[in-house]
Amino acid sequence: MRLPVVLFALFAFSGAAAAQDNYEIQVYGSELVSRGATMVELHSNFTASGRKAVEEGVNATNHAVHETLEVTHGFRDWFETGVYLFTSARSGQGWDIVGSHVRPRFAVPARYHWPGGVSISNEIGYVKREFADATWSWEIRPIVDKQIGKLYLGFNPTFERSFHGPSVHKGVEFSPNFKAGYDITKKINAGLEYYGSLGPVTGFDPLRDQQQQIIPCIDLNLSPEWEFNFGVGVGITQGTDHLLVKMILGRRLGGKPTKN
Repeated sequence: MRLPVVLFALFAFSGAAAAQDNYEIQVYGSELVSRGATMVELHSNFTASGRKAVEEGVNATNHAVHETLEVTHGFRDWFETGVYLFTSARSGQGWDIVGSHVRPRFAVPARYHWPGGVSISNEIGYVKREFADATWSWEIRPIVDKQIGKLYLGFNPTFERSFHGPSVHKGVEFSPNFKAGYDITKKINAGLEYYGSLGPVTGFDPLRDQQQQIIPCIDLNLSPEWEFNFGVGVGITQGTDHLLVKMILGRRLGGKPTKN
C-alpha cells in the first residue's frame, strides 16, 4: 500500500462540532492488498476538543477515544474485501462496540498500465443509533491517485446514503476527501489531508453545518509489511470537531505488495 506522510505546521482554525464519526479517518489509495495477503490495521482516534452534549440522540464526541479494527484480504489483483469493527470509549460511558461494516473494493490492475490508479469501494453496515444519525448506511467511494516523482495526489469523491435513521431524508450526500504528500526521504512523506461532508447532492448544507477538516500528517514507509500514519486534525467549519489526533498502524501478512 502506498504510504504518504510527515508533519506540516498546525493550522489555527476553530469551529463548533456536530455529529461526527471520527472512526476510520483515511484517504484511500487506489492499490489493493495483493492476492493472498491480509492487511490488519488499527485506527486510533482521539477527539481532543469536540461536541460536549448529546445532539439529536447522538453521543458527545469531546474526549472520545475511537478504536477501529480493519481486516482486509486480497482475493484477486482486481478485488479485495475489508471488514471493520468500530468501538468507542468516553469518561463515564466505558467501552462500547459501535458497529461493523463490510467493504468490497474493485480496482483496475497495474498490468493495464493506466496513467493513474483507479479503484472503487463499496462500504455497507450498521452502527448503533447513539453513535450516529444513520444506523444502516451505504458508501460508494471512487478512488483516483497518481505518483508524480516525489509528489503523491489522491482523491476520493465519496457518496453516502442512509437507509435507517434521522438522516434518511437527506438522500445521497457528498463527502470529498483529498490527500497530497511529498517524499521528504524514501521512508518519510509529508502529507496534508482534507475531509469534507457537504450535505445532499441536491443542495449542499449551509457552510456552518458542513463538516470540513484539514489534517497535517506523517506517513512512514519503514517496510513493505508495515503501515504507519499519524496526524492532527483541525475543524475549519462550525459543524466540525475542533481538534483530533489520529493514528493508523497496519501490518501486512503474506503475499507481496503491488502497485497501480
